[in-house]
Amino acid sequence: MIIRRFFWPVVGLSAVAFSLWLLYGELRGISIDDVGDGLAAIPAHRWLLSALCAVAAYAALAGYDHIALTHIGKRLPWLFVTLSSFTTYALSHNIGGSVLSGAVIRYRAYGSRGLTGHEVGVLVAVCWITFVLSTLLVSGVVLTLEPHLFDRFSDMGHEWLSTGAGLAMIAIVAAYAFGSWLHLQPLKLGAFQLHYPRLPIVARQLLVGPVELLAAAGIVYFALPEADNPGYLIVLGIFLVSFSIAQISHAPGGLGVFEVVFLAGLSDMDPARVVAALLAFRLLYLIIPLLIGLVVVVLFEHSQFGRRSD
Repeated sequence: MIIRRFFWPVVGLSAVAFSLWLLYGELRGISIDDVGDGLAAIPAHRWLLSALCAVAAYAALAGYDHIALTHIGKRLPWLFVTLSSFTTYALSHNIGGSVLSGAVIRYRAYGSRGLTGHEVGVLVAVCWITFVLSTLLVSGVVLTLEPHLFDRFSDMGHEWLSTGAGLAMIAIVAAYAFGSWLHLQPLKLGAFQLHYPRLPIVARQLLVGPVELLAAAGIVYFALPEADNPGYLIVLGIFLVSFSIAQISHAPGGLGVFEVVFLAGLSDMDPARVVAALLAFRLLYLIIPLLIGLVVVVLFEHSQFGRRSD
């Protein structure tokens, strides 16, 4: 039991330590002044575009929860759901282990509105599946259109392999939609069952989910300089690789992991300007939402304490 409790935190912290060591090797020739100059060089209108992308990303994430609640047949106030989703992702993105930490935060929020533990579990599962489906769909499209993407990380040089992987990802998403259309038996994990959503809900999953990924990648894209910029589609592909590896690592906020992979993918650009763009991403997608989320949590807990006092 003790080993299970500390296993993933240890994995996450180990990933952070190893990634920071790699990152140190990448950044040895870069001064803080260079990065500061890179941040200052981002034009005001591109800061604004990056900020709008951050807003769009969190709006799409709120859609995850709205879709999941529709699936389980629960109606809650729109503002409450949106704030709950925003707070969940703002905190879990920074804490790491987003599925587990997100489940705890959602249970606290939605439990106050009468949802059972099982219903919250289904909600978390639907949100997670929406994210996975979206990642597979967008990654599949990017790999199909840009089969040279993995050449930025290795000397693999097999276009057919990248294209095949992309088509396989798209096929998995299509199979999920097909299973929903056929009303297949629910997926079972022990006593837990997850029914295939109805086709209209699947359509919303495949619309809202990709918007979040496209917008999140846009934060980095608009913060990058135009010189040697490989284009949005390549930046999107590198973002998907970096973000996925950061998620798998369980490193809090993907610290170090995200940066190392991104720098490797954009090795032909000025590393100081890339680091500046990634700092802008962390500010707009992680730090500012975290601060706002903490305020929301304090206000929520204060309101709950007031109710108990009454």
